[in-house]
Amino acid sequence: MAYDENLAQRVREQLSPQRELEEKAMMGGLTFMVNGKMCVGIFHDDLMCRIDKRDHAAAVERPGCRTMKFSNRAMPGFVLVDQTALRTARELRTWIDLALSYNKIAKASAKPKRKRS
Repeated sequence: MAYDENLAQRVREQLSPQRELEEKAMMGGLTFMVNGKMCVGIFHDDLMCRIDKRDHAAAVERPGCRTMKFSNRAMPGFVLVDQTALRTARELRTWIDLALSYNKIAKASAKPKRKRS
């Protein structure tokens, strides 16, 4: 897995007060689940944030932020933030707070159904 371990540690420190925090390897990076829902992640050198779709257009106007694409498809509500916008703890906190704010109202992904034997 190729992702920025330093950024991952900075995210861990910011999320440490979260009681329901889980780390998962996902989509070639590291994802942080809060309350059983995808919240933020690290993909290569970028921070991925799951945000409210209504905040998406304003977010991508900010320096260092762009829409996340998966299999060449834009993913509304998911943004990637590059290192230029994450230099300080305060900058990182701003993006994490945006994702945590949405996490409170986000729906968890449906769990895959298990086949019965």
